Amino acid sequence: MQSLSLGQTSISKGLNYLTIMAPGNLWHMRNNFLFGSRCWMTRFSAEIVFKSVSFRLFGVKCHNADSEPLKNEDLLKNLLTMGVDIDMARKRQPGVFHRMITNEQDLKMFLLSKGASKEVIASIISRYPRAITRTPENLSKRWDLWRKIVTSDLEIVNILERSPESFFRSNNNLNLENNIKFLYSVGLTRKCLCRLLTNAPRTFSNSLDLNKQMVEFLQAAGLSLGHSDPTDFVRKIIFKNPFILIQSTKRVKANIEFLQSTFNLNSEELLVLICGPGAEILDLSNDYARRSYANIKEKLFSLGCTEEEVQKFVLSYPDVIFLAEKKFNDKIDCLMEENISISQIIENPRVLDSSISTLKSRIEELVNAGCNLSTLNITLLSWSKKRYEAKLKKLSRFA
Repeated sequence: MQSLSLGQTSISKGLNYLTIMAPGNLWHMRNNFLFGSRCWMTRFSAEIVFKSVSFRLFGVKCHNADSEPLKNEDLLKNLLTMGVDIDMARKRQPGVFHRMITNEQDLKMFLLSKGASKEVIASIISRYPRAITRTPENLSKRWDLWRKIVTSDLEIVNILERSPESFFRSNNNLNLENNIKFLYSVGLTRKCLCRLLTNAPRTFSNSLDLNKQMVEFLQAAGLSLGHSDPTDFVRKIIFKNPFILIQSTKRVKANIEFLQSTFNLNSEELLVLICGPGAEILDLSNDYARRSYANIKEKLFSLGCTEEEVQKFVLSYPDVIFLAEKKFNDKIDCLMEENISISQIIENPRVLDSSISTLKSRIEELVNAGCNLSTLNITLLSWSKKRYEAKLKKLSRFA
Protein backbone atom coordinates (compact mmCIF):
# COMPACT_ATOMS: atom_id res chain seq x y z
CA MET A 1 0.00 0.00 0.00
CA GLN A 2 1.21 3.48 -0.89
CA SER A 3 0.66 6.46 1.38
CA LEU A 4 0.14 10.12 0.33
CA SER A 5 0.24 13.08 2.70
CA LEU A 6 -1.96 16.17 2.26
CA GLY A 7 -1.42 18.52 5.24
CA GLN A 8 -3.11 16.93 8.20
CA THR A 9 -5.00 14.54 5.96
CA SER A 10 -3.62 11.11 5.07
CA ILE A 11 -4.65 9.18 1.99
CA SER A 12 -4.03 5.47 1.64
CA LYS A 13 -4.31 4.09 -1.84
CA GLY A 14 -4.89 0.39 -2.44
CA LEU A 15 -6.77 -1.87 -4.80
CA ASN A 16 -10.37 -0.63 -5.30
CA TYR A 17 -10.16 1.17 -1.96
CA LEU A 18 -9.49 4.73 -0.82
CA THR A 19 -9.69 6.00 2.76
CA ILE A 20 -9.21 9.62 3.87
CA MET A 21 -8.76 10.20 7.60
CA ALA A 22 -9.49 13.69 8.96
CA PRO A 23 -10.10 15.05 12.47
CA GLY A 24 -13.63 14.25 13.64
CA ASN A 25 -14.81 12.33 10.60
CA LEU A 26 -14.08 9.40 8.32
CA TRP A 27 -14.34 9.42 4.54
CA HIS A 28 -14.56 6.04 2.87
CA MET A 29 -14.95 5.37 -0.85
CA ARG A 30 -14.89 2.10 -2.77
CA ASN A 31 -16.18 0.62 -5.98
CA ASN A 32 -19.68 -0.76 -5.87
CA PHE A 33 -19.47 -3.88 -8.03
CA LEU A 34 -23.22 -4.55 -7.88
CA PHE A 35 -24.37 -1.17 -9.14
CA GLY A 36 -21.33 -0.08 -11.22
CA SER A 37 -21.06 3.28 -9.44
CA ARG A 38 -19.14 4.84 -6.61
CA CYS A 39 -20.45 5.77 -3.18
CA TRP A 40 -19.05 7.83 -0.36
CA MET A 41 -19.75 7.50 3.33
CA THR A 42 -19.13 10.21 5.91
CA ARG A 43 -19.27 9.51 9.62
CA PHE A 44 -19.86 12.34 12.07
CA SER A 45 -19.86 10.77 15.57
CA ALA A 46 -22.74 8.23 15.39
CA GLU A 47 -24.38 9.63 12.22
CA ILE A 48 -23.74 7.89 8.89
CA VAL A 49 -24.83 9.37 5.56
CA PHE A 50 -24.74 7.66 2.16
CA LYS A 51 -25.00 9.48 -1.16
CA SER A 52 -24.40 8.36 -4.75
CA VAL A 53 -22.32 10.86 -6.72
CA SER A 54 -19.95 11.06 -9.67
CA PHE A 55 -16.84 11.57 -7.52
CA ARG A 56 -13.36 11.94 -8.96
CA LEU A 57 -9.96 13.00 -7.71
CA PHE A 58 -7.96 14.95 -10.27
CA GLY A 59 -4.39 16.13 -10.24
CA VAL A 60 -3.45 14.84 -6.78
CA LYS A 61 0.31 14.36 -6.99
CA CYS A 62 2.15 11.57 -5.21
CA HIS A 63 5.31 12.37 -3.28
CA ASN A 64 6.96 9.46 -5.07
CA ALA A 65 8.94 11.01 -7.94
CA ASP A 66 8.12 8.05 -10.20
CA SER A 67 4.37 8.43 -9.74
CA GLU A 68 2.02 10.05 -12.31
CA PRO A 69 -0.71 12.56 -11.30
CA LEU A 70 -4.06 10.84 -10.78
CA LYS A 71 -6.12 11.21 -13.98
CA ASN A 72 -9.78 12.11 -14.23
CA GLU A 73 -10.20 9.09 -16.45
CA ASP A 74 -13.99 8.77 -16.15
CA LEU A 75 -14.55 12.37 -17.28
CA LEU A 76 -12.13 12.10 -20.21
CA LYS A 77 -13.62 8.79 -21.27
CA ASN A 78 -17.17 10.18 -21.13
CA LEU A 79 -16.30 13.30 -23.11
CA LEU A 80 -14.40 11.36 -25.77
CA THR A 81 -17.32 8.96 -26.12
CA MET A 82 -19.63 11.94 -26.55
CA GLY A 83 -17.44 13.32 -29.35
CA VAL A 84 -16.22 16.38 -27.42
CA ASP A 85 -13.13 18.19 -28.74
CA ILE A 86 -10.97 17.79 -25.62
CA ASP A 87 -8.20 20.10 -26.83
CA MET A 88 -10.65 22.90 -27.52
CA ALA A 89 -12.39 22.39 -24.18
CA ARG A 90 -9.09 22.41 -22.25
CA LYS A 91 -8.01 25.66 -23.94
CA ARG A 92 -11.28 27.40 -23.27
CA GLN A 93 -11.96 26.41 -19.65
CA PRO A 94 -9.17 24.22 -18.24
CA GLY A 95 -10.48 24.54 -14.69
CA VAL A 96 -13.42 22.27 -15.50
CA PHE A 97 -11.04 19.33 -15.78
CA HIS A 98 -9.98 19.85 -12.18
CA ARG A 99 -13.52 19.46 -10.88
CA MET A 100 -14.15 16.55 -8.53
CA ILE A 101 -17.82 16.33 -9.57
CA THR A 102 -19.20 16.86 -13.06
CA ASN A 103 -22.55 16.12 -14.68
CA GLU A 104 -21.75 15.44 -18.33
CA GLN A 105 -24.05 12.43 -18.55
CA ASP A 106 -26.95 14.32 -16.95
CA LEU A 107 -26.37 17.23 -19.33
CA LYS A 108 -26.37 14.88 -22.30
CA MET A 109 -29.64 13.21 -21.28
CA PHE A 110 -31.27 16.58 -20.53
CA LEU A 111 -30.37 18.13 -23.89
CA LEU A 112 -31.33 14.98 -25.78
CA SER A 113 -34.76 15.19 -24.14
CA LYS A 114 -35.09 18.74 -25.48
CA GLY A 115 -34.33 17.74 -29.05
CA ALA A 116 -30.60 18.44 -29.30
CA SER A 117 -28.55 16.03 -31.40
CA LYS A 118 -25.44 14.30 -30.07
CA GLU A 119 -23.34 16.42 -32.42
CA VAL A 120 -24.82 19.65 -31.07
CA ILE A 121 -24.25 18.51 -27.48
CA ALA A 122 -20.61 17.70 -28.25
CA SER A 123 -20.17 21.12 -29.86
CA ILE A 124 -21.73 22.89 -26.86
CA ILE A 125 -19.41 21.17 -24.39
CA SER A 126 -16.36 21.67 -26.62
CA ARG A 127 -16.95 25.42 -26.77
CA TYR A 128 -18.29 25.92 -23.24
CA PRO A 129 -17.09 23.04 -21.02
CA ARG A 130 -18.47 24.66 -17.86
CA ALA A 131 -21.86 23.42 -19.03
CA ILE A 132 -21.05 20.02 -17.50
CA THR A 133 -20.92 21.53 -14.00
CA ARG A 134 -24.64 22.39 -14.02
CA THR A 135 -26.97 20.12 -12.06
CA PRO A 136 -30.14 18.62 -13.58
CA GLU A 137 -32.24 20.73 -11.19
CA ASN A 138 -30.48 23.93 -12.26
CA LEU A 139 -30.82 23.06 -15.95
CA SER A 140 -34.52 22.30 -15.65
CA LYS A 141 -35.29 25.51 -13.78
CA ARG A 142 -33.25 27.63 -16.20
CA TRP A 143 -34.91 26.01 -19.20
CA ASP A 144 -38.37 26.78 -17.79
CA LEU A 145 -37.37 30.43 -17.31
CA TRP A 146 -36.09 30.67 -20.88
CA ARG A 147 -39.39 29.25 -22.10
CA LYS A 148 -41.08 32.34 -20.66
CA ILE A 149 -39.29 34.21 -23.45
CA VAL A 150 -38.56 31.67 -26.18
CA THR A 151 -41.51 29.94 -27.83
CA SER A 152 -40.13 26.40 -28.25
CA ASP A 153 -37.50 23.97 -27.00
CA LEU A 154 -36.04 23.71 -30.50
CA GLU A 155 -35.53 27.47 -30.63
CA ILE A 156 -33.56 27.32 -27.36
CA VAL A 157 -31.48 24.45 -28.73
CA ASN A 158 -30.68 26.57 -31.80
CA ILE A 159 -29.58 29.47 -29.57
CA LEU A 160 -27.38 27.13 -27.51
CA GLU A 161 -25.83 25.76 -30.69
CA ARG A 162 -24.86 29.29 -31.76
CA SER A 163 -23.98 30.63 -28.31
CA PRO A 164 -23.73 28.08 -25.47
CA GLU A 165 -22.43 30.80 -23.15
CA SER A 166 -25.81 32.54 -23.26
CA PHE A 167 -27.41 29.67 -21.34
CA PHE A 168 -24.58 28.28 -19.22
CA ARG A 169 -22.64 31.43 -18.29
CA SER A 170 -24.56 31.92 -15.06
CA ASN A 171 -26.29 29.46 -12.76
CA ASN A 172 -28.13 32.14 -10.76
CA ASN A 173 -31.71 31.32 -11.71
CA LEU A 174 -33.25 33.68 -9.15
CA ASN A 175 -31.42 36.63 -10.71
CA LEU A 176 -32.53 35.51 -14.17
CA GLU A 177 -36.14 35.25 -13.03
CA ASN A 178 -36.08 38.69 -11.41
CA ASN A 179 -34.57 40.29 -14.53
CA ILE A 180 -37.21 38.72 -16.78
CA LYS A 181 -40.01 40.01 -14.55
CA PHE A 182 -38.47 43.48 -14.42
CA LEU A 183 -37.89 43.81 -18.16
CA TYR A 184 -41.45 42.70 -18.87
CA SER A 185 -42.67 45.24 -16.31
CA VAL A 186 -41.03 48.18 -18.14
CA GLY A 187 -42.84 47.38 -21.37
CA LEU A 188 -40.38 45.19 -23.24
CA THR A 189 -42.15 42.67 -25.43
CA ARG A 190 -41.40 38.97 -25.64
CA LYS A 191 -39.84 39.60 -29.05
CA CYS A 192 -37.53 42.23 -27.57
CA LEU A 193 -36.51 39.95 -24.68
CA CYS A 194 -35.82 37.13 -27.13
CA ARG A 195 -33.55 39.50 -29.08
CA LEU A 196 -31.71 40.35 -25.85
CA LEU A 197 -31.38 36.70 -24.93
CA THR A 198 -29.98 35.83 -28.35
CA ASN A 199 -27.64 38.79 -28.88
CA ALA A 200 -26.81 40.11 -25.41
CA PRO A 201 -27.36 37.28 -22.91
CA ARG A 202 -25.17 39.04 -20.35
CA THR A 203 -28.16 41.35 -19.80
CA PHE A 204 -29.77 38.57 -17.79
CA SER A 205 -26.59 37.91 -15.82
CA ASN A 206 -26.50 41.54 -14.69
CA SER A 207 -27.69 42.19 -11.19
CA LEU A 208 -31.26 43.45 -11.11
CA ASP A 209 -30.03 46.76 -9.68
CA LEU A 210 -27.73 47.37 -12.68
CA ASN A 211 -30.54 46.82 -15.17
CA LYS A 212 -32.81 49.09 -13.13
CA GLN A 213 -30.18 51.84 -13.13
CA MET A 214 -29.84 51.78 -16.91
CA VAL A 215 -33.59 51.69 -17.56
CA GLU A 216 -34.20 54.56 -15.14
CA PHE A 217 -31.36 56.55 -16.74
CA LEU A 218 -32.80 56.03 -20.24
CA GLN A 219 -36.30 56.99 -19.08
CA ALA A 220 -34.93 60.21 -17.57
CA ALA A 221 -32.93 60.93 -20.75
CA GLY A 222 -36.03 60.49 -22.88
CA LEU A 223 -38.03 62.87 -20.70
CA SER A 224 -35.27 65.48 -20.74
CA LEU A 225 -35.28 65.40 -24.54
CA GLY A 226 -39.02 65.89 -24.66
CA HIS A 227 -40.18 62.34 -25.36
CA SER A 228 -43.77 61.97 -24.18
CA ASP A 229 -43.54 58.25 -23.42
CA PRO A 230 -40.31 57.23 -21.59
CA THR A 231 -41.28 53.56 -21.71
CA ASP A 232 -41.59 53.69 -25.49
CA PHE A 233 -38.25 55.53 -25.66
CA VAL A 234 -36.50 52.78 -23.68
CA ARG A 235 -38.11 50.06 -25.76
CA LYS A 236 -37.00 51.65 -29.03
CA ILE A 237 -33.38 52.08 -27.93
CA ILE A 238 -33.10 48.55 -26.51
CA PHE A 239 -34.61 47.05 -29.65
CA LYS A 240 -32.18 48.97 -31.85
CA ASN A 241 -29.22 48.32 -29.55
CA PRO A 242 -29.63 45.10 -27.49
CA PHE A 243 -26.20 45.65 -25.91
CA ILE A 244 -27.18 48.89 -24.18
CA LEU A 245 -28.08 47.25 -20.86
CA ILE A 246 -24.61 45.77 -20.42
CA GLN A 247 -22.96 49.20 -20.70
CA SER A 248 -22.44 51.81 -18.00
CA THR A 249 -24.76 54.80 -17.67
CA LYS A 250 -21.64 57.00 -17.68
CA ARG A 251 -20.65 55.76 -21.15
CA VAL A 252 -24.14 56.16 -22.61
CA LYS A 253 -24.48 59.66 -21.15
CA ALA A 254 -21.11 60.71 -22.61
CA ASN A 255 -22.08 59.46 -26.06
CA ILE A 256 -25.46 61.22 -26.01
CA GLU A 257 -23.67 64.47 -25.16
CA PHE A 258 -21.08 63.79 -27.89
CA LEU A 259 -23.76 63.36 -30.56
CA GLN A 260 -25.69 66.43 -29.49
CA SER A 261 -22.70 68.77 -29.27
CA THR A 262 -20.80 67.48 -32.32
CA PHE A 263 -23.71 67.70 -34.74
CA ASN A 264 -25.50 70.67 -33.14
CA LEU A 265 -28.73 68.69 -32.85
CA ASN A 266 -31.83 69.97 -31.16
CA SER A 267 -33.75 67.64 -28.83
CA GLU A 268 -36.10 66.39 -31.52
CA GLU A 269 -33.28 65.62 -33.97
CA LEU A 270 -31.29 63.85 -31.25
CA LEU A 271 -34.30 61.72 -30.31
CA VAL A 272 -34.71 60.60 -33.93
CA LEU A 273 -31.02 59.73 -34.15
CA ILE A 274 -30.64 57.71 -30.94
CA CYS A 275 -33.97 55.93 -31.37
CA GLY A 276 -32.87 54.95 -34.86
CA PRO A 277 -29.57 54.55 -36.70
CA GLY A 278 -27.48 56.20 -33.97
CA ALA A 279 -28.60 53.88 -31.17
CA GLU A 280 -25.64 51.55 -31.58
CA ILE A 281 -23.15 54.40 -31.05
CA LEU A 282 -24.35 54.73 -27.46
CA ASP A 283 -22.37 51.74 -26.24
CA LEU A 284 -19.11 52.68 -27.97
CA SER A 285 -16.15 53.87 -25.94
CA ASN A 286 -16.56 57.64 -25.93
CA ASP A 287 -12.84 58.11 -26.63
CA TYR A 288 -13.09 55.78 -29.64
CA ALA A 289 -16.15 57.61 -30.99
CA ARG A 290 -14.41 60.98 -30.74
CA ARG A 291 -11.17 59.73 -32.34
CA SER A 292 -13.05 58.04 -35.14
CA TYR A 293 -15.06 61.16 -35.95
CA ALA A 294 -11.92 63.32 -35.82
CA ASN A 295 -10.25 60.99 -38.35
CA ILE A 296 -13.31 61.07 -40.64
CA LYS A 297 -13.28 64.87 -40.58
CA GLU A 298 -9.55 65.05 -41.26
CA LYS A 299 -9.75 62.63 -44.19
CA LEU A 300 -12.77 64.24 -45.79
CA PHE A 301 -11.46 67.79 -45.24
CA SER A 302 -8.28 66.73 -47.07
CA LEU A 303 -10.47 65.79 -50.03
CA GLY A 304 -12.21 69.17 -50.13
CA CYS A 305 -15.35 68.38 -48.13
CA THR A 306 -17.03 71.01 -45.98
CA GLU A 307 -18.09 70.66 -42.35
CA GLU A 308 -21.70 70.44 -43.51
CA GLU A 309 -20.90 67.61 -45.93
CA VAL A 310 -19.01 65.67 -43.27
CA GLN A 311 -21.91 65.93 -40.83
CA LYS A 312 -24.41 64.93 -43.50
CA PHE A 313 -22.25 61.92 -44.34
CA VAL A 314 -22.00 60.69 -40.73
CA LEU A 315 -25.62 61.38 -39.81
CA SER A 316 -26.85 59.51 -42.88
CA TYR A 317 -24.65 56.55 -41.97
CA PRO A 318 -23.64 56.58 -38.24
CA ASP A 319 -22.12 53.10 -38.57
CA VAL A 320 -19.12 54.73 -40.24
CA ILE A 321 -17.93 55.73 -36.75
CA PHE A 322 -17.33 52.04 -36.00
CA LEU A 323 -14.71 51.78 -38.75
CA ALA A 324 -11.10 51.80 -37.55
CA GLU A 325 -9.11 54.80 -38.77
CA LYS A 326 -6.88 52.86 -41.18
CA LYS A 327 -9.74 50.83 -42.58
CA PHE A 328 -11.81 53.96 -43.27
CA ASN A 329 -8.91 55.75 -44.96
CA ASP A 330 -7.96 52.71 -47.04
CA LYS A 331 -11.52 52.22 -48.30
CA ILE A 332 -11.81 55.87 -49.32
CA ASP A 333 -8.45 55.66 -51.13
CA CYS A 334 -9.43 52.40 -52.84
CA LEU A 335 -12.61 53.95 -54.26
CA MET A 336 -10.98 57.18 -55.38
CA GLU A 337 -8.16 55.32 -57.13
CA GLU A 338 -10.88 53.86 -59.38
CA ASN A 339 -12.14 57.33 -60.39
CA ILE A 340 -15.07 57.30 -57.97
CA SER A 341 -15.54 60.82 -56.63
CA ILE A 342 -15.82 61.80 -52.99
CA SER A 343 -19.25 63.29 -53.73
CA GLN A 344 -20.43 59.84 -54.89
CA ILE A 345 -19.17 58.34 -51.63
CA ILE A 346 -20.84 61.08 -49.55
CA GLU A 347 -24.14 60.39 -51.29
CA ASN A 348 -23.79 56.60 -50.98
CA PRO A 349 -21.99 55.99 -47.67
CA ARG A 350 -23.09 52.34 -47.38
CA VAL A 351 -20.53 51.52 -50.03
CA LEU A 352 -18.09 51.41 -47.11
CA ASP A 353 -19.85 48.30 -45.76
CA SER A 354 -17.89 46.15 -48.18
CA SER A 355 -14.36 44.93 -47.60
CA ILE A 356 -11.53 46.33 -49.71
CA SER A 357 -11.10 43.02 -51.54
CA THR A 358 -14.81 42.98 -52.42
CA LEU A 359 -14.69 46.58 -53.59
CA LYS A 360 -11.69 45.88 -55.85
CA SER A 361 -13.12 42.72 -57.39
CA ARG A 362 -16.53 44.29 -58.05
CA ILE A 363 -15.04 47.45 -59.52
CA GLU A 364 -12.96 45.31 -61.88
CA GLU A 365 -16.03 43.29 -62.92
CA LEU A 366 -18.07 46.44 -63.55
CA VAL A 367 -15.32 48.04 -65.61
CA ASN A 368 -15.00 44.84 -67.68
CA ALA A 369 -18.77 44.98 -68.20
CA GLY A 370 -18.32 48.43 -69.73
CA CYS A 371 -19.69 50.50 -66.84
CA ASN A 372 -18.65 54.10 -66.31
CA LEU A 373 -18.02 54.27 -62.55
CA SER A 374 -18.14 58.08 -62.48
CA THR A 375 -21.82 58.01 -63.45
CA LEU A 376 -22.81 54.68 -61.89
CA ASN A 377 -24.91 54.34 -58.75
CA ILE A 378 -22.14 52.89 -56.61
CA THR A 379 -24.47 51.51 -53.93
CA LEU A 380 -24.39 48.19 -55.80
CA LEU A 381 -20.81 47.76 -54.54
CA SER A 382 -22.32 47.01 -51.14
CA TRP A 383 -25.27 44.89 -52.28
CA SER A 384 -25.65 41.24 -51.29
CA LYS A 385 -23.79 38.78 -53.49
CA LYS A 386 -26.96 37.42 -55.06
CA ARG A 387 -28.41 40.84 -55.82
CA TYR A 388 -25.10 42.18 -57.11
CA GLU A 389 -24.51 39.22 -59.45
CA ALA A 390 -28.01 39.57 -60.90
CA LYS A 391 -27.35 43.27 -61.60
CA LEU A 392 -23.92 42.53 -63.07
CA LYS A 393 -25.41 39.94 -65.40
CA LYS A 394 -28.01 42.46 -66.57
CA LEU A 395 -25.37 45.16 -67.14
CA SER A 396 -23.15 42.73 -69.09
CA ARG A 397 -25.97 42.01 -71.54
CA PHE A 398 -26.17 45.66 -72.47
CA ALA A 399 -22.41 46.17 -72.69
